[in-house]
Amino acid sequence: MGAVGEDGCRWCGDRRDETAYGLRVWSGRVTDAYFARRSFVRGYAIVVWRGRHVSEPIDLSPVESDLYHREVLTVARAIRDCFRPSRLNYLTLGNHEPHLHTHVTARYPDDPGAGGLLPPHAPPLLDEESWRADAAALKTLLT
Repeated sequence: MGAVGEDGCRWCGDRRDETAYGLRVWSGRVTDAYFARRSFVRGYAIVVWRGRHVSEPIDLSPVESDLYHREVLTVARAIRDCFRPSRLNYLTLGNHEPHLHTHVTARYPDDPGAGGLLPPHAPPLLDEESWRADAAALKTLLT
């Protein structure tokens, strides 16, 4: 794990380009997007709020909320264009990491959770070469 912010939040303190979680593929005005190192499917990223520490989207001002959600959609659009999934899922959780972030996950008709949620066990580590190539392709679309 990287640096920890003053409030003890891992996401507030860690802005490295490569983390145990994944590769940073984009930095927007208010978010960073990381392409996941572990995934059940191709095309899974997490978009992390980079303003002051908040854990809920309702804690954002209207302007911050607009910027945050626009940037989530920017990343989603790039995932769709890069990986051509049948649809996208958006998960704004916070159970394990109480810092505002949204998972953007490509979904395919034949993925492991087709017709429902993805499996409850940890996703597999992706092949290093393919993962880095996919991250580079996504980063190109985002810049």
